[in-house]
Amino acid sequence: MKVILAGYNVDAEVIAELTCNKNRQDVTPETLSASYARISRDPRPINELRQLARQEVEKARHSNSNIIFKMGHHSVAEHAVFNFDLIDVSRYALEEVEKFRLCSYTEKSQRYQKLEGNYILPDEIKTLGLEKRFVETIDRQNAYYQQLVEKGIEPEDARYATSMATGGQVGLTINARNLELLIRRFASHPLQEVQQLGRQLFEVASKIAPSIILFTAANDFDQKTYPALEEFFKGKWERKRKISKAVELVEYTAKADIKLVAALLHTASGISYRNCLRTVRDLTQRERLAAVKTALSELQFYDSVQREFEHITLTYDLVMSSGCFAQMKRHRMATLTSQKYDPALGVTIPPKIIAAGEEKQFLSIMQAAEKLAAELPPAVAPYILTGAHRKRSLMTLNVRELYHLSRLREDQHAQWDIQLLTAEMTKQASSVMPLALLLIGGKDSYPAKFQSVFGRQPKIMPPA
Repeated sequence: MKVILAGYNVDAEVIAELTCNKNRQDVTPETLSASYARISRDPRPINELRQLARQEVEKARHSNSNIIFKMGHHSVAEHAVFNFDLIDVSRYALEEVEKFRLCSYTEKSQRYQKLEGNYILPDEIKTLGLEKRFVETIDRQNAYYQQLVEKGIEPEDARYATSMATGGQVGLTINARNLELLIRRFASHPLQEVQQLGRQLFEVASKIAPSIILFTAANDFDQKTYPALEEFFKGKWERKRKISKAVELVEYTAKADIKLVAALLHTASGISYRNCLRTVRDLTQRERLAAVKTALSELQFYDSVQREFEHITLTYDLVMSSGCFAQMKRHRMATLTSQKYDPALGVTIPPKIIAAGEEKQFLSIMQAAEKLAAELPPAVAPYILTGAHRKRSLMTLNVRELYHLSRLREDQHAQWDIQLLTAEMTKQASSVMPLALLLIGGKDSYPAKFQSVFGRQPKIMPPA
């Protein structure tokens, strides 16, 4: 066995210092993607292929383009990885960035760090001649934020009064295949800020790796599909004025506990899944419980439950604030689709703002934002809406991902808004699949939960 470190992320400024005045052409991740692409047909060892690619960069680039464009093997671009600092991008635009699931994001926390009043002034607002009113409304929101903080309201609650135009920062790690997709989607996006972000990402990345970021132009599929759907369904639905539930479990795997035990049996046996189902149906409920307990008996709070739990899924209709959605969208192994922000869904008022006697003033800030939003095009209106304004989302996830969501978001250290939402999600799920969710809960409650199920404390394994 041989393990060779082929490369790793290095700060771009360090790379610039190392290559200064050396006129090197091989400082590009394209050589890695090209050499790995040759593995399937070239008998030479990988490290030799990498060396050859570094010596012949233009050939490597031609090979990349040929394999990706002519042969359709886009996966080779995944071997090239980029890190980007995204600074002063609006909270609204960052929602678009973080839609891309196979990437990594670390965001400047507006929960823990005090906001400084910076915001994005969209070009669309200037074109509409509403710059003065937009700035006045934002300034009022930001002044109220400062007022709340001075009264002792924590930034995590005061930020609900601030707009989605507020600037944020994100560290983004993304491979070239997903970067190409992001750039192409952004080229078709209706918001000018998002389009500009896509252009800047392409400008930076294409200088380093021009051969693996190819399909970046705006296209009809991304530009026209959702507007066409809106037109198709126009007049075919009616808004119900009934107050919406924040969490509604609308679909789930039928007989989920039986199917989970059958999936566990399938892995542990040599019989077909159909026979596994027959076997599990003949077991008593006590025997099914014993099977699930066997699967979970060595689980620790940082472990993921077995992959067999992914065969069970749940779908929720969720109504959540912008502040809550900002956290929920991070759970990228789920499928999360959303409607536009809708003031008709009301606003989420942090309990501490109500306790401080600020509810009336808070609502006046919301109303001013909604008044201006009503005069803006639907795509642009959310810039002036706040962290308290809500949208409706549809979320489908498997039970394994629900465990992860619960561990992180039901924990006592989690932010209260998403903590309450997640607790209701797991409560409703537990009512229809109690065996599958035997150990669901936040990290803080895990020892007690484990004790109640197994009559002993979980083992705590020290880090290596």
